[in-house]
Amino acid sequence: MKIQQISKIALLAVVAISLVVFGIFFGCWGDEKYGDYDAPTYTGLLLYLMYGLVVVTTGLIVWAMVKSMAGSKGGGSLGGVPGTKITVCTWSLFVISLVVGYVTGLGEPDFTAADGTVTAGSMVTVVDMFMTSIIILFLALVVAVIVAMTGILTKTASK
Repeated sequence: MKIQQISKIALLAVVAISLVVFGIFFGCWGDEKYGDYDAPTYTGLLLYLMYGLVVVTTGLIVWAMVKSMAGSKGGGSLGGVPGTKITVCTWSLFVISLVVGYVTGLGEPDFTAADGTVTAGSMVTVVDMFMTSIIILFLALVVAVIVAMTGILTKTASK
């Protein structure tokens, strides 16, 4: 079976499962209380779907990265830039953005919500880390799109 067929089947399966879970989530509203809030009965099901998708996606990304690096031996390129260099730069930027986010969020105090629920300062730091990381990676994405649209790397690679 070709990779395109596998990809198409996987996409259709994920869409179908997601539609069923979202249908159950929105269609079966319960009266569960979480503090002062009402929540749908199947919130856990939706969260497990999201966790599962994150785990599967992360596994596929790592598998594709390892396969790409092992198969290309540095010879593959995208727009004249070696694929291994792209992979190393991408992961380096990701790790650096997480470290910067963590360092900027150190020393956060505990957060107390209106209903008295207390969130530990370490969890507030982790949330700040991911938010800062998202901002840094989004800015890198904007720069990468602008560079790709101008064709700077393609022009320098062809010379």
